[in-house]
Amino acid sequence: MLENRLAVISVIVEDRAKSGDINALLSKFGEFIVGRMGIPYRQRGVNIISVAIDAPAEIINKLTGKIGMLEGVTAKTLMHKA
Repeated sequence: MLENRLAVISVIVEDRAKSGDINALLSKFGEFIVGRMGIPYRQRGVNIISVAIDAPAEIINKLTGKIGMLEGVTAKTLMHKA
Protein backbone atom coordinates (compact mmCIF):
# COMPACT_ATOMS: atom_id res chain seq x y z
CA MET A 1 0.00 0.00 0.00
CA LEU A 2 1.30 3.42 -0.94
CA GLU A 3 1.93 5.98 1.78
CA ASN A 4 -0.11 9.16 1.63
CA ARG A 5 1.54 12.56 1.30
CA LEU A 6 0.13 15.93 2.25
CA ALA A 7 0.32 18.50 -0.55
CA VAL A 8 -1.07 21.75 -1.87
CA ILE A 9 -1.86 22.06 -5.55
CA SER A 10 -1.81 25.67 -6.74
CA VAL A 11 -3.78 26.42 -9.87
CA ILE A 12 -3.97 29.63 -11.92
CA VAL A 13 -6.84 29.70 -14.38
CA GLU A 14 -6.56 32.15 -17.26
CA ASP A 15 -9.39 30.60 -19.29
CA ARG A 16 -12.52 30.67 -17.14
CA ALA A 17 -14.22 28.33 -19.61
CA LYS A 18 -12.03 25.54 -18.16
CA SER A 19 -13.67 25.84 -14.72
CA GLY A 20 -16.07 22.98 -15.46
CA ASP A 21 -13.19 20.71 -16.48
CA ILE A 22 -11.25 21.59 -13.33
CA ASN A 23 -14.27 20.97 -11.11
CA ALA A 24 -14.89 17.61 -12.80
CA LEU A 25 -11.30 16.54 -12.09
CA LEU A 26 -11.49 17.72 -8.48
CA SER A 27 -14.73 15.78 -8.04
CA LYS A 28 -13.14 12.66 -9.54
CA PHE A 29 -10.32 12.87 -6.97
CA GLY A 30 -12.63 14.16 -4.21
CA GLU A 31 -11.96 11.31 -1.79
CA PHE A 32 -8.40 12.64 -1.36
CA ILE A 33 -9.17 16.37 -1.15
CA VAL A 34 -8.97 17.91 2.32
CA GLY A 35 -10.18 21.34 1.21
CA ARG A 36 -10.06 23.92 -1.53
CA MET A 37 -10.17 27.67 -1.87
CA GLY A 38 -10.90 29.69 -4.98
CA ILE A 39 -10.09 33.37 -5.40
CA PRO A 40 -11.27 35.38 -8.40
CA TYR A 41 -8.55 37.96 -9.07
CA ARG A 42 -10.45 40.32 -11.34
CA GLN A 43 -7.67 42.92 -11.62
CA ARG A 44 -5.52 40.31 -13.41
CA GLY A 45 -8.37 38.45 -15.10
CA VAL A 46 -7.46 35.11 -13.52
CA ASN A 47 -8.79 32.74 -10.88
CA ILE A 48 -6.51 31.24 -8.25
CA ILE A 49 -7.34 27.86 -6.72
CA SER A 50 -5.53 26.15 -3.83
CA VAL A 51 -6.29 22.49 -3.19
CA ALA A 52 -5.11 20.68 -0.04
CA ILE A 53 -4.81 16.96 -0.74
CA ASP A 54 -3.82 13.88 1.28
CA ALA A 55 -3.03 11.05 -1.14
CA PRO A 56 -0.25 8.86 -2.52
CA ALA A 57 2.30 10.91 -4.50
CA GLU A 58 1.23 9.10 -7.68
CA ILE A 59 -2.36 10.35 -7.28
CA ILE A 60 -1.23 13.91 -6.45
CA ASN A 61 1.00 13.99 -9.53
CA LYS A 62 -1.74 12.52 -11.71
CA LEU A 63 -4.26 15.17 -10.65
CA THR A 64 -1.74 18.00 -11.03
CA GLY A 65 -0.79 16.74 -14.48
CA LYS A 66 -4.38 16.45 -15.67
CA ILE A 67 -5.21 19.96 -14.46
CA GLY A 68 -2.00 21.40 -15.93
CA MET A 69 -2.73 19.85 -19.34
CA LEU A 70 -5.82 22.03 -19.71
CA GLU A 71 -5.18 24.95 -22.04
CA GLY A 72 -5.15 28.28 -20.20
CA VAL A 73 -4.47 26.58 -16.85
CA THR A 74 -1.23 26.27 -14.86
CA ALA A 75 -0.82 23.86 -11.92
CA LYS A 76 2.08 23.23 -9.54
CA THR A 77 2.38 21.07 -6.42
CA LEU A 78 4.16 21.56 -3.12
CA MET A 79 4.47 18.33 -1.11
CA HIS A 80 5.15 18.00 2.59
CA LYS A 81 8.47 16.27 3.24
CA ALA A 82 7.08 13.64 5.60
